[in-house]
Amino acid sequence: MARPVDPRLWRHARSARGYLAVSVGLSLVTTLCIVIAALALARVLAGVITEPEHRRIGSWTVELVIFAVAVLCRVAATWWQSRLAHRAGAQVVAELETAALEAGAQLPPRELESRRTELAVVVGSGLSGLRAYLAGYLPALILATLVPPVVLAVIAVHDWVSGAIIFVTLPLIPIFMILIGLLTQGKSADTLAAATRLSDQLLDLFAGMPTLRALGRESGRANGAAGEVDSPRGMAGRVRELGDALHKRTMSALRLAFLSSMVLELLATLCVALVAVSIGMRLVFGHMGLYAGVLALILAPEVYLPLRAVGERFHAAQDGMAAAERAFAIIEPDTDQPADAVPAERRNIHGHIDIRNLTVKSRDGYAPDRLSADILPGAITVLTGPNGCGKSTALQAILGLLTPDSGAVLVDDVPVPDLDPDHWWSHIAWLPQRPVILPGTLRANLELLGPPAGPDQVEAACAATGFDDVLDDLPHRWNTVVGAGGIGLSLGQRQRLALTRTLAAPRSILLLDEPTAHLDDDSEATVLAALTARARAGATVVVVAHRPSVLAIADHIVEVRSTTTASEPETGPGDPVPAAAELEVSVR
Repeated sequence: MARPVDPRLWRHARSARGYLAVSVGLSLVTTLCIVIAALALARVLAGVITEPEHRRIGSWTVELVIFAVAVLCRVAATWWQSRLAHRAGAQVVAELETAALEAGAQLPPRELESRRTELAVVVGSGLSGLRAYLAGYLPALILATLVPPVVLAVIAVHDWVSGAIIFVTLPLIPIFMILIGLLTQGKSADTLAAATRLSDQLLDLFAGMPTLRALGRESGRANGAAGEVDSPRGMAGRVRELGDALHKRTMSALRLAFLSSMVLELLATLCVALVAVSIGMRLVFGHMGLYAGVLALILAPEVYLPLRAVGERFHAAQDGMAAAERAFAIIEPDTDQPADAVPAERRNIHGHIDIRNLTVKSRDGYAPDRLSADILPGAITVLTGPNGCGKSTALQAILGLLTPDSGAVLVDDVPVPDLDPDHWWSHIAWLPQRPVILPGTLRANLELLGPPAGPDQVEAACAATGFDDVLDDLPHRWNTVVGAGGIGLSLGQRQRLALTRTLAAPRSILLLDEPTAHLDDDSEATVLAALTARARAGATVVVVAHRPSVLAIADHIVEVRSTTTASEPETGPGDPVPAAAELEVSVR
């Protein structure tokens, strides 16, 4: 959030709009209460000293009542604003988290994979800092806009000298705030980046834990020897290093925040002292009235207080503002789509897919590189090739989840980007390498791609995949509840459920990535027979596979190739994209 009041916040968080309007109104009430209370109190104090005959409470009943009412109204307005601020903060954070998650779900698989940690940090904890922005910084900013001009005008009317001193010294606080802001610029962004790197590296370390345990290296000790000290580059040492680095960066930001608050407090105190000295000298020599002097002394701190509060609460809100900036980058990505873009087409899909010189850049070169294939309805087309050659990437290009660097994918002679995504996906049943199993009943997971055509299709799909045997072992059959990722089912059972869902879906195009993985030979044979039957019924079937048994049923075999740039190390780009599986839900 480059500006104090970023319009993107009000655009994406509707609850913040009403809060902003109410905050302005309450700030106006607070400003009026400050002036009225000061006028009444100054009137009482000056009158008690200069008018001995009125040194009774009854003589100042009206002024004291006005003073008490003004103070109570100020307290009530401040309390109400704080209460609304905490409610609005929770609502705004929830709305932005939802918007960021929805925008993240629409990202292409590769971009989602590269930004998954950033998204997790921003949504998981980063945006919670916006509560400090809405509850502290924004109210102080509104008061800093309203209170100083009004109070300064009241002081200048009664004592122009004090008004002139305040008018000259007041800009010093914003100037020092700007200087401190320039000094600390990027601190919060660096802290958020450090937290993101920490989360990313921890995820990588934990993901590799099974391999480390299999090798006996989970403790980071050389050769797993007992009694040796943890290697500084081992698991525990590396986690400790990352935590210490984040701790030092956070403490550095807090140190700057406290020092900057001290500087602003000292500056405001000196400015008020300068006004007090001036009033005292003029009162001694009789150059001003007591009422004007008392009023200026009461109101002078109120002029500087809102600006001091802005400076003090600025750092508390910085973490949330930095996280909001990252969230807005996800919610409102820079797009190159022209304003006069042609609307997507909704037309009848016959299932003829034409891949023409498809090329997608990978970390090491291009995978796939100049892939061409003519995929016809009523036939089984198998994409094969070594790991990392871009077979799964080709499926994502067919789905329209990524934009190729060159070449095109046409469906019935229409480029995929020109098709309406929802209409196009409604014809596709996609089975990625890591199928999505949502927490809930098996029936809800079965209908993830839409209700099956009928019970006969479900029974046929279960018989083909062997999932009927799984159901027989479950007491609640389709009403059995599984956890996130299919917890409660074995890896093979999850694969059978995903295959059953794909075969039972009334879709004319089937895209399957290694569909027979984790299946025995008998189950694989029945699945391949079901795929052949679907193809003979007119469906377009595209399978990514290596196994000879899958290649044997293919009507067309397409060899997928990749190229590696000579300037980069020859490490495989990793054909499957883990985050792509999470987007299976979108293809409905």
